[in-house]
Amino acid sequence: MDSSTLYLLGFGLILVGVIVLIIAAITVATRSKSGKTKSAGVVIIGPVPIIFGSDKKSAKNLMTLAIILTVALIVAMLIYYYLFV
Repeated sequence: MDSSTLYLLGFGLILVGVIVLIIAAITVATRSKSGKTKSAGVVIIGPVPIIFGSDKKSAKNLMTLAIILTVALIVAMLIYYYLFV
């Protein structure tokens, strides 16, 4: 693979992610029937997850997901290191 193919693949993945985020925001905004809205989010910077949420249940669920994603990221980095370096 040359660098232009990887560049286009990365740009495409970012574009798909932005489109998914926009669709999710529109879906959540149109489905909210009650006055209460629960929300939570995770920002993963390198292998460090930052978790925030409006209630404990959402934050716990995302904490579990963040731990799984962090472990998967570390495993993927180690596999890459040992196979290709």
